[in-house]
Amino acid sequence: MERKIEHVKQRASLRDIAAETGVSVATVSRVLNDHVNVAPRTRDLVLQAVERRRQETPARLRTVYVRCPYVLTDYFGLIVSSIAETLKLHGLRVLLDAGESGQRSDALKALPREAGVDAAILILPPEEGDELVALSESGFPFVVVDPRTPPPPDIAAVSAAHSSGARAVADHLIGLGHRDIAVIAGPEEWLAGDARLAGHRAALAKAGVLLTPERLRHVEATTAHGKRAAAELLDLDPRPTAIVCFNDKVAVGTLQAARERGLRVPQDLSVAGFDDIDLAEATSPRLTTVRQPLQEMGRIAVTQLMRVLDGHRPEALHLELATTLVLRESTAGVVSSEVRGQGTTRTGQ
Repeated sequence: MERKIEHVKQRASLRDIAAETGVSVATVSRVLNDHVNVAPRTRDLVLQAVERRRQETPARLRTVYVRCPYVLTDYFGLIVSSIAETLKLHGLRVLLDAGESGQRSDALKALPREAGVDAAILILPPEEGDELVALSESGFPFVVVDPRTPPPPDIAAVSAAHSSGARAVADHLIGLGHRDIAVIAGPEEWLAGDARLAGHRAALAKAGVLLTPERLRHVEATTAHGKRAAAELLDLDPRPTAIVCFNDKVAVGTLQAARERGLRVPQDLSVAGFDDIDLAEATSPRLTTVRQPLQEMGRIAVTQLMRVLDGHRPEALHLELATTLVLRESTAGVVSSEVRGQGTTRTGQ
């Protein structure tokens, strides 16, 4: 009976049903609310009219709210475009909310009451985990893409394998002979930043190198912040022979800082990024980086959401998609003389 009431509210008013059946609006209301004081024949007449309207009216397209509270640059733009295209293939409508102003809204709290919105895909949500838990407990279906903090256990999430990707690029630099490697990491307490830094540390530790605070900077993931951090690192004595960056934009800032100091990349300094956005191939030299499967992340998020919408629990709640090391011209072997002591050393000492 609740299903019939929902159809009436969405597709026909009580007055429409009353006019079609020749009974009063009050009688239609009593039938839909399952009151006992309605004649069986009248009840059947009203329910048949409701069913006819349900079959005659096209089903409403389910709408998915896609929230990306950031500027749609090449990184976020690729994810959002992939999500939108995949939702369209599934016959779902997209309601996009993008832009940094969304970081200051109470969008998540309002979602369960939002008329006409059936589910959501949240990209790098800035909210704390307890807000995601509250949304999940409300029964509203959603999936998180590239979570900023570790997602709560029962929430579906898709991200890249940040730690293994970071380890791969650090291993590459170590394989080229670098031991004095500095790291420009992302914002502290970001899941991706923590995981990438852990990957760098693991690779360095395996080579007997400890990353000291002097060789580490935490920055916002922009070119300007990357340039400032790289300038500090390159003004150290001795300066590092390689800098591995949180993302490609930070790496571009590092290239700028190196150029201003007359340093050649990769002859005097190797630089590596992360993400493999279009910018990585537009630099001179082109960036060695780690490719994230950004479009695949969007497609997998929709697949996860479709399972949730169909009433199934995703087989894997937290999916990490493999990354790929992409070798280009910004990294090379160490050509300047440097001390390569045996055993454990400390970078910068």
